[in-house]
Amino acid sequence: MNTAPIALITGASSGIGEATALTLANHGYNTILVGRRTDRLEALKASIEQNFPVQAYVATVDVRDKQAVQDMVNALPLAWRSVQVLINNAGLAWGLSAIDQGQLEHWDTMIDTNIKGLLYVTKFVTPLLVENGNGHIVNIGSIAGKEVYANGNVYCATKHAVDALSRSMRLDLSHYPIKVSAIHPGAVETEFSLVRFDGDAERAANVYKGFENLVAQDIADAIWFMLSRPKHVNINEMTIMPTAQPMAGVIHRQ
Repeated sequence: MNTAPIALITGASSGIGEATALTLANHGYNTILVGRRTDRLEALKASIEQNFPVQAYVATVDVRDKQAVQDMVNALPLAWRSVQVLINNAGLAWGLSAIDQGQLEHWDTMIDTNIKGLLYVTKFVTPLLVENGNGHIVNIGSIAGKEVYANGNVYCATKHAVDALSRSMRLDLSHYPIKVSAIHPGAVETEFSLVRFDGDAERAANVYKGFENLVAQDIADAIWFMLSRPKHVNINEMTIMPTAQPMAGVIHRQ
């Protein structure tokens, strides 16, 4: 195996995670691709190794399962344990209902993925960063972690938690030193809305009609900017919005 730096990316099978994996591979990173869909992860691994002089490692795991996350980290081959970057990207929104009409399954899934999943991965990967003497954690939040919008309630709450955790982690890990950054995007066209609306493609497509939304590569580029700063520089956070979206609940459509 080559001696390139290693980045572990959750939610790597699509969207921001996939774009980030390709971007980091282009900049010379080996990548550990974590997600639930093995076929997509294997296809991404093949694409990376075909197009870039780096390697990829596939780890199929649901970040909601703390034992599975721990087992995944423990099972990393020795050559893959020199992790320098953790991208906590796995997350989702499910449903868009007023608080009195929300479904408990939706709430539990968002809390277990967006908060507990991030915590589990961070808990078990951080010792690798410490052991390697440096590291950088990038948490993918949301504008929903800075503002709230109608019917966003529990999703907004989970992303507010990501914001708070990012700041707390930065404080707790600074003495190692491990950098901690967060990115809070507005409307990014990925599978996000398709998941939120239970696979309703037409409803999901309507979210992005009439304006130029962000795309996954916009966020991947921002992640690379954060990672490429000198050792003495940490970008604490970025809030990245489409020009047409001045705040969470407002989009100017043509």
